[in-house]
Amino acid sequence: MNRTKGDEEEYWNSSKFKAFTFDDEDDELSQLKESKRAVNSLRDFVDDEDDDDLERVSWSGEPVGRRTRPGSFQSLSDALSDAPAKSYAPELGRPKGEYRDYSNDWSPSDTVRRLRKGKVCSLERFRSLQDKLQLLEEAVSMHDGNVITAVLIFLKRTLSKEILFRELEVRQVALRHLIHFLKEIGDQKLLLDLFRFLDRTEELALSHYREHLNIQDPEKRKEFLKTCVGLPFSAEDSAHIQDHYTLLERQIIIEANDRHLESAGQTEIFRKHPRKASILNMPLVTTLFYSCFYHYTEAEGTFSSPVNLKKTFKIPDKQYVLTALAARAKLRAWHDVDALFTTKNWLGYTKKRAPIGFHRVVEILHKNSAPVQILQEYVNLVEDVDTKLNLATKFKCHDVVIDTCRDLKDRQQLLAYRSKVDKGSAEEEKIDAILNSSQIRWKN
Repeated sequence: MNRTKGDEEEYWNSSKFKAFTFDDEDDELSQLKESKRAVNSLRDFVDDEDDDDLERVSWSGEPVGRRTRPGSFQSLSDALSDAPAKSYAPELGRPKGEYRDYSNDWSPSDTVRRLRKGKVCSLERFRSLQDKLQLLEEAVSMHDGNVITAVLIFLKRTLSKEILFRELEVRQVALRHLIHFLKEIGDQKLLLDLFRFLDRTEELALSHYREHLNIQDPEKRKEFLKTCVGLPFSAEDSAHIQDHYTLLERQIIIEANDRHLESAGQTEIFRKHPRKASILNMPLVTTLFYSCFYHYTEAEGTFSSPVNLKKTFKIPDKQYVLTALAARAKLRAWHDVDALFTTKNWLGYTKKRAPIGFHRVVEILHKNSAPVQILQEYVNLVEDVDTKLNLATKFKCHDVVIDTCRDLKDRQQLLAYRSKVDKGSAEEEKIDAILNSSQIRWKN
């Protein structure tokens, strides 16, 4: 998109734009980890606020891209928000309207020094290419990101893009500032032309991919993403782009089907728990939660099946179990929760297994108001004794506390806990019976 002089001047007057930095270390920019937004977006589907149980992963669990040379993208998120953090100098005020020319005698060095001090001065007197390049080199030598960008705005306006690109190709510091500035003002067309001129194919591909953010229609966005699949990304980035396309393609199918089911009013889950938002363009982990909430029992062959999603996008067991537990516990589907952790060995014996740890299972169950009998069952499965006692005490699983103190032969702790149960309750009677037993050799 083309920018007017007014758009460029807005750069200096808007706090959302940050100056470039000369720091050597890369900024800690956000990686493409969609679950970062997933927890908040879950509230769009259900009313409860205990959706923070979802682990944070990206489509395949890794960041995208690597910085291979100055000015190249560190990650796919860099293509979306590659913003250097700060400048050596404070932000300079830039006047609106035309520059005022105080003197025609200022050298490029004098002009740059005045700009650095925030003083008003005209750049229009620098008409020859030699003068303009000398002005740029003086700005770079000052190590002031604001001044460099001011000069670049002038050059962008007064030079053809072919000449500008050619001269910046051998001036890497200025080139990085221009790339940053073009991203800030959203001049995608000139940015693509620049990457094409520099033959920086991967950055060209990433910059092209960024354009999907401006496409609101799901079908058009899907078709655009399809054109990105064959672009010259790194192998790792290509996998993410393919996953993004596949996920949106699947969401479109699920959304159309579920909208029909919901409007028909014949499906119990949609009647009891109406959807509050569309699944379109949601992150993978949100889509998995949605699938576990509305389509948990579907056959693996369907696009909306949680198991199908797990296999298609290679979702790790821990992530899958954590998400399924959050969804089924929210629905108070305790039988599904039990089945989620029940495994059978080759001899046919069953046992409980939790890849996320039973202590975490207990926390999630409690947040979803699980009955005390269910809580006690899973608290008992926590292996670490101290953790088990802490959880049992915290969630008032009296039998677990009493039995654990008995097994530890800890009379003092049992006596202390006796004061925490109700007078005349079954728990107090149980404690008294244990304390009076002659079969236990107490350790204290």
